[in-house]
Amino acid sequence: MFQNREGQKVPQVTFRTRRDHEWVDVSSDDIFKDKTVVVFALPGAFTPTCSSTHVPRYNQLTPAFKRHGVDEVVCISVNDAFVMNEWRNEQKAANVTFVPDGNGDFSRGMGMLVAKNDLGFGDRSWRYSMLVKDGIIEKMFIEPDLPGDPFEVSDADTMLAYIAPHAAKPLDVTVFSREGCPYCARAKGLLHDAGIQFEELVLNRDFSESTIRAVSGVSTVPQVFINGDHIGGSEELERYLNESRAA
Repeated sequence: MFQNREGQKVPQVTFRTRRDHEWVDVSSDDIFKDKTVVVFALPGAFTPTCSSTHVPRYNQLTPAFKRHGVDEVVCISVNDAFVMNEWRNEQKAANVTFVPDGNGDFSRGMGMLVAKNDLGFGDRSWRYSMLVKDGIIEKMFIEPDLPGDPFEVSDADTMLAYIAPHAAKPLDVTVFSREGCPYCARAKGLLHDAGIQFEELVLNRDFSESTIRAVSGVSTVPQVFINGDHIGGSEELERYLNESRAA
């Protein structure tokens, strides 16, 4: 079993980071002193669960965390600075601070360093998350000590539910668009004005006409999807937003 360290100080270590092609030493105090920080630690950069779910959702929910008193959201992994920087870029996770625990010093100090020799990984961090206030761990969510790579409690939604149980979750919005399309520009403007973040997929760059027909039943753009529901074009989106405000 992994030890829950709530009420204890975070380990005092020095992280070797890279900024603008220079080595920059970052201490635990630099990250945690006089701040409220959400940390999520995971086994490795570019690995499936970490890349598909763990990092993207924390990146998406970081604005919600900050509205509820969190100063920074930090991802820690036993990888070197070059790998962590490339992974952050690949993930487009600009909201999250990626911290390389290359020697595993922080993970070891947390009692979370585990051997992944069967995968050829060497020593890596167990998956967990924690809320740290001025260097003191207030809350930890540690994945169960089971074979493999369990992912049940260290997710962003669990942490947000602890910090702000009644916080509204951001909508998952995708806009299928085309370059130079005025109706697409109108749909994106409506979303911007409503303060709703969205992912844009562009015809002939990110998808084909057969794709939009397959997912929406039509070939025209824009087509807007919210939380898995097909809303439609710009007029349907405007009605949806007006009804949501009136509700």
